Amino acid sequence: MPPPADIVKVAIEWPGAFPKLMEIDQVCASVWSLGSPENFALQIADATNFYITEKNRSDIKNGSILRLTTSPYQTAVQLHERIQSSSMDAKLEALKDLANASRDITFAQEFINLDGISLLTQMVESGTERYQKLQKIMKPCFGDLLSFTLTAFVELMDHSIVSWDTFSVAFIKKIASFVNKTAMDTAVLQRSLAILESMVLNSQDLYHKVAQEITIGQLIPHLQGTDQDIQTYTIAVINALFLKAPEEKRQVRLRCTHTHKYTNVIRSNTPINDEMAHQLYVLQVLNFNLLEDRMMTKMDPQDQAQRDIIFELRRIAFDVELEPNNSGSIEKRKSMYTRDYKKLGFINHVNPAVDFTQIPPGMLALDNMLYFARHHQDAYIRIVLENSSREDKHECPFGRSSIELTKMLCEILKVGELPSENCHDFHPMFFTHDRAFEEFFCICIQLLNKTWKEMRATSEDFNKVMQVVREQIMRALTAKPNSLDQFKSRLQNLSYTEILKIRQSERMNQEDFQSRPILELREKIQPEIMELIKQQRLNRLCEGTCFRKISSRRRQDKFWYCRLSPNHKVLHYGDLEESPQGEVPHDSLQDKLPVADIKAVITGKDSCAHTCTCTCACYCVWTDGLNALLGKEMTSEYTKSDMDTLLSMEMKLRLLDLENIQIPEAPPPIPKEPSNYDFVYDCN
Repeated sequence: MPPPADIVKVAIEWPGAFPKLMEIDQVCASVWSLGSPENFALQIADATNFYITEKNRSDIKNGSILRLTTSPYQTAVQLHERIQSSSMDAKLEALKDLANASRDITFAQEFINLDGISLLTQMVESGTERYQKLQKIMKPCFGDLLSFTLTAFVELMDHSIVSWDTFSVAFIKKIASFVNKTAMDTAVLQRSLAILESMVLNSQDLYHKVAQEITIGQLIPHLQGTDQDIQTYTIAVINALFLKAPEEKRQVRLRCTHTHKYTNVIRSNTPINDEMAHQLYVLQVLNFNLLEDRMMTKMDPQDQAQRDIIFELRRIAFDVELEPNNSGSIEKRKSMYTRDYKKLGFINHVNPAVDFTQIPPGMLALDNMLYFARHHQDAYIRIVLENSSREDKHECPFGRSSIELTKMLCEILKVGELPSENCHDFHPMFFTHDRAFEEFFCICIQLLNKTWKEMRATSEDFNKVMQVVREQIMRALTAKPNSLDQFKSRLQNLSYTEILKIRQSERMNQEDFQSRPILELREKIQPEIMELIKQQRLNRLCEGTCFRKISSRRRQDKFWYCRLSPNHKVLHYGDLEESPQGEVPHDSLQDKLPVADIKAVITGKDSCAHTCTCTCACYCVWTDGLNALLGKEMTSEYTKSDMDTLLSMEMKLRLLDLENIQIPEAPPPIPKEPSNYDFVYDCN
């Protein structure tokens, strides 16, 4: 008779004794003759040391290795006493054990019930002064002591059992002091930055208290070092402060953060990891979102200060001084203004202010025009005068172009949209100049004027020119230039002629496959290619992938590995302490998930995908592979791209012998049967 399905056989370790192989329903305490079974518990015998509870006991599989140890409550009581030891060595060892044990939510709950969080905060608030007196003679010990204390605190708070609003101003000041010091232990600084970020993100009240203790200027020096983890945590705190800041303060705070101070991060010899890329992306989005207010502000045609900006554009372009109101007749002045506004390329020649009532881009377009006129005066004057001297039908309207270009750039950079949780798409060039958007506009408006001339465009071609300019900008941004100068050089290589060549090449590749026989061949080949892609996805799942786990603070200091069994029936997964070198064997992954138990693959906001992170390619491979296992369609962008690439290559290979041969739209007719078959040779 087979054993019950709810009973599994496992190996259980006990310090100082040989491991025992037993069924999980046996009482381990009686095996080793231990008294008071309630004082003991089982842990998973791996680096996590998580306790076995009623909630996770169903995850235990046959062959698992468990460890018999003291119960979470007993361990919490012991550590609560040990961390108050008068011996520095004993205290250090206890805090190290506490930092490790606090990752388990079962232990964390017991330790918190003993008021352990309050004890740790008191140690940070009052104990550090005493430890600092010993710092000169025990500097390494002091750094480790404080580091493990803060690590334990962070791990305990990550379980969201205790509210962040419960902490005192003294504790906040102490944590802020660790960040504000010029020379601080790296581990202590890292934990302190993580605590400040969590405080700001989890409590509006704590944001105000933290903002009083930490300034952007005090955080910037941490970006000048070489430790990428410290840089990442620092930018995360800066982002958190900006996200929680009131709208009126957000403008001031971000404007005070000069983007060139991030140059050391962008141009570091160390490759930028995913978390750093995400934080830079968030900072980039927050920076551009400051433009939203001006982008959605209509110009008031009656506002004299706003109208003066238009007068300034006219003055710079035509080198004229503003005439006093009593000089000349009103009609003469109106006629002169209308003529100049027409040369400036406004749609409304009489009252150009009306052009800026469209939102978006609203007043942002006028801001860009004024920046260009003042900071790139020669280029501005050249464009205006060059177009005002052309025939009317070939002039490039500077005013209209600037308004539409500003709107286009806002769309490309997604101004006004909230940052995505898993996006890493930042552009290094926007961190090399304090007025990056304005400089971006200045480069693009000159590109637009150049492209207009290359296309010999007229006013009827305005939308066509804008489409070409968008394509030029998008193709240049794809290369992720490191500076605005590199972006400008990239655009120089993307002239209108080059764009035409690229389009023609792409069009030819498409047109070659539009005849009916070719389309029928494509349809016949497509299932074979899809099967090839499916096999590739499943092979990748069998190889396995190491993911980074994200905590509530978006920290990625833990790893999670998953791979598919060779028979495609079971997913093996488990936690890892560090990123593996090569594949992880199936037997090293304790947890299993039968593919038959998977009902659907859910992505997006309704999923739990935020608990781990991976590249876009890895995400597509796994969603495709899981859908393939369930017999569902693979719909990722990578599948579409792979299908297009492989199908195109296969079609070209099959049609290689037909090069320069016209393929008829319809198959040739079948000839009539011959009157006799005397020409047939009988092999017999």
